[in-house]
Amino acid sequence: MYSLPKLERFEQNVASKFNIYNSIFITLPFNEINNTGVLLPLFSEICEQGFKKNQSPEEIFETFISKYLENPSENETITLMFRFIQYVERQVVLFDAIEDASFDIVNNMEGRGSLRGMKEAAEQRFKKDELINFLNEFKVRTVLTAHPTQFYPGSVLGIITDLTEAVKVNDINKIRDLLAQLGKTPFIKSVKPTPFDEAVSLIWYLENVFYPTVGEMMQYIQKNIFKKKGQLRNDIFNLGFWPGGDRDGNPFVTTEITLKVANRLRTSILKCYYLDIRKLKRKLTFSGVEELISVIENKLYRSVFYSEGTLFITKEELINDLETIKTLIIEKHQSLYLDELNLLINKIHVFGYHFATLDIRQNSRTHKEVFQDIISKNPALFSVDYNDLDEKSKIAILSEITANLNEDDFENEVTKKTLSSIRAIKTIQESNGELGCNRYIISNNENALNVMEALALFRLTNWKNPPVDIVPLFESVEDLRKADEVMELLYTNQTYKKHLESRNNEQTIMLGFSDGTKDGGYLMANWGIYKAKTAISAMSRKYNVKVVFFDGRGGPPARGGGKTHQFYASLGPEIENKQIQLTIQGQTISSNFGTLDSCRYNLENLLSAGANNKVFHHDENHLSVEEKEVMQKLSEISYQKYIDFKNHPKFVPYLENMSTLNYYAKTNIGSRPSKRKQSAQLNLDDLRAIPFVGSWSQLKQNVPGFFGVGTALKYFEENGKWEDVQNLYNNSLFFKTLLENSMMALSKSFFPLTAYMKNDPEYGPFWTIIHTEYLETKRLLLKLSGFTELMENYPDGKASIAMREKIVLPLLTIQQYALLKIKELKESPSPDEIQIAIYEKIVMRSLFGNINASRNSA
Repeated sequence: MYSLPKLERFEQNVASKFNIYNSIFITLPFNEINNTGVLLPLFSEICEQGFKKNQSPEEIFETFISKYLENPSENETITLMFRFIQYVERQVVLFDAIEDASFDIVNNMEGRGSLRGMKEAAEQRFKKDELINFLNEFKVRTVLTAHPTQFYPGSVLGIITDLTEAVKVNDINKIRDLLAQLGKTPFIKSVKPTPFDEAVSLIWYLENVFYPTVGEMMQYIQKNIFKKKGQLRNDIFNLGFWPGGDRDGNPFVTTEITLKVANRLRTSILKCYYLDIRKLKRKLTFSGVEELISVIENKLYRSVFYSEGTLFITKEELINDLETIKTLIIEKHQSLYLDELNLLINKIHVFGYHFATLDIRQNSRTHKEVFQDIISKNPALFSVDYNDLDEKSKIAILSEITANLNEDDFENEVTKKTLSSIRAIKTIQESNGELGCNRYIISNNENALNVMEALALFRLTNWKNPPVDIVPLFESVEDLRKADEVMELLYTNQTYKKHLESRNNEQTIMLGFSDGTKDGGYLMANWGIYKAKTAISAMSRKYNVKVVFFDGRGGPPARGGGKTHQFYASLGPEIENKQIQLTIQGQTISSNFGTLDSCRYNLENLLSAGANNKVFHHDENHLSVEEKEVMQKLSEISYQKYIDFKNHPKFVPYLENMSTLNYYAKTNIGSRPSKRKQSAQLNLDDLRAIPFVGSWSQLKQNVPGFFGVGTALKYFEENGKWEDVQNLYNNSLFFKTLLENSMMALSKSFFPLTAYMKNDPEYGPFWTIIHTEYLETKRLLLKLSGFTELMENYPDGKASIAMREKIVLPLLTIQQYALLKIKELKESPSPDEIQIAIYEKIVMRSLFGNINASRNSA
């Protein structure tokens, strides 16, 4: 019997189940829920019909009030809005749980992009040896960040997990109880989480999802691909971790927090090993083996529960003891339970005693401030006036400088924190191993001097040969353009060259999609990164340096997200691709890696993308000179359109006055401030990418994911060059992936929601600019793809988006209604501050459900 098409599997297992289980809400024994559950579908229908009639959110809401409520007071109306918001939030949770429960049914877990699919493709093409060689050297590193796009508190995440399991087995009674629990559980956090709180939340995913998934995947590779062709020694999957280490713009990350997070990571992985040993002990009851297992169990137990940083068994001792047991099992006990033992050994090789590598990140501007303080306090360190020197001369001094500075000798808090963070790296390496913390990332890296300043910080704290990678992060269009020249300056510097040699001649370079898109628009940011990777790869090969690219990606296409694995599969031989490293954050952690099935599926897809490039289609994704010229022209036109738009006098005021931008900081979802500098006036450069992209998402305009694309395509259409773009689309997986991700951004846009703005005397023309570009982009993307509707080639994804958008439409309508009321109240002769505060709370509360429903909106 043939399996149903993906869309039908989605309709049967997600859409239908949601409609059934959603009806349970109304049967719950809460008066408020009962009444709300009856009124919400009516309000939802009025919203749909109203927007089709070009009504404003205000007109829609007032139509609903007059039709279904009998002369309600303002307090009753406001209470109903809050109830609608709470109800929609819980509907989104239910939909999330149902999609998670059906993941392995809707998606083909053994098909294209899976480990099994990769193995079978290699066998069919007689490339088994090439695949084994690939797996012996390729790595995938997913780096979990705590950027504030995850709106579910821990208690709700727990309910989602239980609800997912109940939905899988259709346990109606349990589902009903969990929905009742959901109705009683608050969704908002009364205080902002600390960086340690964020770390604890994400460590849950390490323990419960990544730990078992990665172990099983390594086991599968060893047993089914390597078989008898030797032992897999490459720890293919690495995990990175930013909470507690990312200092850029977060004053709440202290050295104490960093050390506390590192300690938690170590005790968490030891606890995982301890629990696995306990399971093994129930099976390995053989003479000569049971005693060894008991000793290991006891040592791990004391290391986890009774030590204050003291280890009673080292990683090397643990592996040696398990290898001894393995030999005994093979030689004396017919290899009984050997697979279970190998599984644990594989996990220890991957996770060590660090679990995930804690990255330290700081802004180059902060380093500049620190150096000024060091110079003023220690002028004798510098034989000349350092500040009067050019970049080359400063680098020469930093290449030689050494000292033994102590943070306690400085009064400046930034200097104290920065120097103590260097000492923290050494402390963590002593307790968790080198992989516990061995990367120092410099955000806003503009030149070679920024890198040498970071390296000099280690030498100034008397750490002359640190086993630490210095990772420059290039983000802006200009920084990306000259990144290869910056790296050449470093590669030819004797001090830096010696440092690289101590790091196996490997250089990691981070490229940031988020701020790149904010700076230069969608096409230019993506093309700029592609060109930077090509140029840096060539420069690194010239100097015999193995370069590794680390992509700072958010969830949505505007921040480098979307169909991420396709992006990696599209990179040709000009770009070094021996590793895939990328950030995973907020909602994307829970939506793409939140369950065992989704985690396995997405990790396998990333690994398969690497195999496509290195094993199966190595020379097929090469862009010709002509195709690069077309791509360059498209990017230049798009860039100019975006820059003109960004320089429009209403750009910043529009975000401040017509969007939810100012409400992000009030949500208490992340420890980090929404702006790098806490000035009263909004500066676009200081604004973080998450509130920037998220605000456009709340407006359902998604500007960063498409703006300028339509104008660029139109140029080729109007100048008789359409065939050039069509050929590029047909031949380049990179270009096709870019535009398909842009289609996703368009699919999540809904301009009728804000169509009332076109009549606004101040912002009407600006709204029209955005809407016109949206229409042109949509028209030309459909023309180019040959589709009749957006995302036609991903029908299940399109259906999921449509259902989610339908669920949150009432919430978005309320949000816009509240924003209009705030504007009206503020413009009145005597503003009612109490009412303004209430409507502002409505706006803030409405952010949660929409972000969660979008799953990759910020």
